[in-house]
Amino acid sequence: MASQPSQGLVLGYTTLHPFSQIPLSDRASVQALLRALLDPLEPFFSPLKARVRCPGATAVRFDQTASEVEGFARPLWGVACLLAGGGSYRGTQWWIDGYRAGTDPESTEYWGYPSDNDQRMVEMCPLGFALAVAPQIWEGLSERERGNVEAWLGNSINEKNMPNTNWLWFRVFANLGLKKNGGKFSQERLDADIKHLETFYRGDGWSNDGPEGIHQMDYYSSSFAIQFLQLLYSKLAGEEDPERAAEFRKRAQMAALDLAHYYDEEGRAIPFGRSVGYRFAMVSFWGALAYADVELPAPLTWGMVKGIVMRHLRWWQTQHDMWSSSGTLTIGYSYPNMYMAENYNSPGSPYWACLAFICLAVPETHPFWTSEEENHWDVLPKVKALKHPGHIMSNLGGHCMLLSSGQACSYPMKGTHAKYGAFAYSSAYAYSVPPGLLTLEQYALASQLGLSDDGGEYWKTRRLSESSLQTRGGTPVLVSLWSPFPDVHVKTYLIPPHESTPNWHLRAHHIRAEGRAVMTADGGFAISNQRAADGRLLGLYDAAAGEGTRPKLIGNYDTVTPEGWADGREGAFAVSKGAVGVRALEGKELGNGRTAMLVNADPNSNLVESRTTIPTLQGTVAKGESVWYVTAVYAKPSAEGVKRDEYLSGWEAVPGVPGWLREEMGQ
Repeated sequence: MASQPSQGLVLGYTTLHPFSQIPLSDRASVQALLRALLDPLEPFFSPLKARVRCPGATAVRFDQTASEVEGFARPLWGVACLLAGGGSYRGTQWWIDGYRAGTDPESTEYWGYPSDNDQRMVEMCPLGFALAVAPQIWEGLSERERGNVEAWLGNSINEKNMPNTNWLWFRVFANLGLKKNGGKFSQERLDADIKHLETFYRGDGWSNDGPEGIHQMDYYSSSFAIQFLQLLYSKLAGEEDPERAAEFRKRAQMAALDLAHYYDEEGRAIPFGRSVGYRFAMVSFWGALAYADVELPAPLTWGMVKGIVMRHLRWWQTQHDMWSSSGTLTIGYSYPNMYMAENYNSPGSPYWACLAFICLAVPETHPFWTSEEENHWDVLPKVKALKHPGHIMSNLGGHCMLLSSGQACSYPMKGTHAKYGAFAYSSAYAYSVPPGLLTLEQYALASQLGLSDDGGEYWKTRRLSESSLQTRGGTPVLVSLWSPFPDVHVKTYLIPPHESTPNWHLRAHHIRAEGRAVMTADGGFAISNQRAADGRLLGLYDAAAGEGTRPKLIGNYDTVTPEGWADGREGAFAVSKGAVGVRALEGKELGNGRTAMLVNADPNSNLVESRTTIPTLQGTVAKGESVWYVTAVYAKPSAEGVKRDEYLSGWEAVPGVPGWLREEMGQ
């Protein structure tokens, strides 16, 4: 199925993006999907084709030229994979011309040599990979033009400092692309970078995104960079570096059994960490397994791997609000959202999503393509503790969820506490970021415990913590120690769901307010705050309609109306696209009697739903007091075959407090 670019892209009130209109079943349909993603970029190429200025005038921490180089280079991931697999794209010449002009110092569209820690270095990775796998690019250049590419792609980056992170892989691929074409490159630099990247390895297939002292294992450790690029390296350099290639494949085998837990039956990945605006790049690891000829570890099959990729792409086809009016990807997740963006997300940044199309470089005879899709959850354990990332994974209650402790970005990223420090992350209920810094409505504390010492204006949450993965009563438990204020200390236990109560997980907090009094707010998952019939905000729960909240959602920063509050043990819930809720399980003698309510979160705080509400338990801890909170968090997502009157079917089946925890609490 081919797109029809000559007719132009027509988007309007009732018109779906061509990306969403392609039935996905085989390799040819995924090729068509990529073309539908690339076609809208055509009008945004510069005259000499070296730059792409995607719609949106947002600034980033690097210069505008680098931003437009990003717009040029990132779609090249998809183009290169398509060409490597024998496919074709009508705009291939655009990128060949862009190489020519962008690396020519005499051109008006010259990219400019990178300085230390320059964003141009990131974009050298797809530029180098494309050279390595699509020979028509190098062959389309003259001898002089190849010299310009050598000087820009090799010499310039080899002489500069780079961040001590996954970025080092980008220089590896800049050199590798030149090497594969007989160009000038630095084998010494290539070897030194890989040797240093080896220091990031932590074991069992997992690499950290940085050196000792940093605990950050998100999608960069797998699909966005490290595992993905290790696999590409093993394919492209395996004959010359067989030992390392074999080691990278072995690591991928081990990691695959863990990473499979991040993707649910609906095709959704669990949003976690930074750069989730790269969207379907979240599944690039799985296509890379096939590309690198990895032998899958039991019990995974190629039908399962194919299923993960295809279901994920289909889910993104249902996210109709992620496009600009011109048909290009926007900064955001399910809809345009600058609140969740990093300071390096330019308008062209989302096209790192094209990593997902590595599967197109896989031959059509490979079992990845010839196998029937299968469900990996037919063979995986429903609960699994992952030592290295500090996660407990769960697929109970209708969604994939991870409980997390200990991870943190190494620098003060916007919303970093929400991206790494929340207690739970769900494939059905995405995390929320703060659009402002006053009151709970703006902080949007989904799956977070907030503490305030000023009456509820400013809130502190978990960001940095000391954590450990333990086993209590035969169940994996995450324990973290953190201090939102220098004289307030919290010990948090995270306990995964049990098959007997699959819709609940528990979190217990021991709070010692040694030097000040604090208010507390313990939030559950954020859920859509819209009625199905008319899109207006949820009203009081109506069992007949199967939607609403209890207690009443007051909103508008109203904190005194009695109808908006309930006893903590009675709890609070919201029902729309499934149901979420929270209940307090501690006795009043331990927790000072918390109350339950619904936070009407500010719009655009959540990644997937632009209007949300968050069931929340609130309490107070006096100066010098030590209290225990035990919060039961409920979640039952909507799904095919689940009726509205079943959303609250597990609400009354509240789990008990485990005996070991009662003993810890002194009960």
